Amino acid sequence: MQLITVKIDKPDAANFILGQTHFIKSVEDLHEALVAAVPGIKFGLAFCEASGKCLVRWSGTDPAMLELARNNAKALAAGHCFIIFLGDGFYPLNVLNTVKMVPEVCRIFCATANPTEVILAETEQGRGVLGVVDGFPPQGIEDEGDIAWRKNLLRQIGYKL
Repeated sequence: MQLITVKIDKPDAANFILGQTHFIKSVEDLHEALVAAVPGIKFGLAFCEASGKCLVRWSGTDPAMLELARNNAKALAAGHCFIIFLGDGFYPLNVLNTVKMVPEVCRIFCATANPTEVILAETEQGRGVLGVVDGFPPQGIEDEGDIAWRKNLLRQIGYKL
């Protein structure tokens, strides 16, 4: 077995969700869940099929997000993983619970806009996702000014009253 990392290739501000599922039906079910959760959502999703033809299956509503999803899924090449890229103005927070509730979804590895490296195990059989490196390590502990900034930000962007 070899451990390898694959960097998620994306624009700096692009948000994505990386997870694992267990069935080809996931592509349609994830698509349906996303469009039902947020009217007008822009997204692209891709799924690495782990049996049969072993294709990267895909769906979505935005050509740019579809390209990101397909390219990153192909680079990961890990059985039954899926990746969803969200278009401008759409965030994982708005759809994450919906995605988790799709019956085929087994786990979520991350939901982020941070630079991300995916840690993979590669064997003679194929690849599997072990985990992710999401962003950077802490540079310290927040002080009172940082707490005030955090609370203000959440209220400015409408996530807290």
